[in-house]
Amino acid sequence: MPDQREVTLYVQSKRAVTSFYRPAPSPSMAHGASMPGIGGAAGYVSEPASEAGQPVYFLSDDQSRAVAVTEEVALKRGYAVKVVDVEKAGRLERLVTEHLRDVHTFPVLVTPNGQRLVGGEQFTEEGLSALMPTELASVRALTYLKVRGGDLDRIRRLLEGLTEVKELHFVTGDWDILVVLEFPQIIGSKRRVLEFVTESIRGIPEVLDTSTLVPEYSVTKFPVARAASRRP
Repeated sequence: MPDQREVTLYVQSKRAVTSFYRPAPSPSMAHGASMPGIGGAAGYVSEPASEAGQPVYFLSDDQSRAVAVTEEVALKRGYAVKVVDVEKAGRLERLVTEHLRDVHTFPVLVTPNGQRLVGGEQFTEEGLSALMPTELASVRALTYLKVRGGDLDRIRRLLEGLTEVKELHFVTGDWDILVVLEFPQIIGSKRRVLEFVTESIRGIPEVLDTSTLVPEYSVTKFPVARAASRRP
């Protein structure tokens, strides 16, 4: 069964022939690679070349950027990245690789469940995060508010002034406002959330009633600011 925390990033380097001596790449240049010579500074990748005429491989800047941002986002979200250069893979392997069928643009990111991200312009933090769901390192609670009719702009300003308030959604129905709260993941987090709601939010005169949901466990596809702890 594939590791659900490992994604595969397919890149396609360009092959060139050097006319001068180039030393073998240092181990740091091949960091994180699944095949010799993947990665490296300034978009340069190479097989060890000890004499002139040996082939060297160059990775375009847009693909190098995609590798860098993928590794950065994966580190935050607790994923491993396996980088494969299709230029160095066998011809038969390239033809039968289901993940790359009908693909003509690189890089390509493939998740264990078969989702793909194709083309360098798609490699944004938002796009990568959507394919690498992760556990939240913080507690996000949802609080429904029933408010007295009046100055909604004032209520909005008061709620926005609370550090723990991250989002406000004005809705219709039995409740008037949906508030998204965020707190550090600590022992007693649920009690802290409810104390904040009863003391800070219920303290606003226009707030008539509240109902709060505190999840036991949360997963997000949104970008996260810091590394999330991996759930055992």
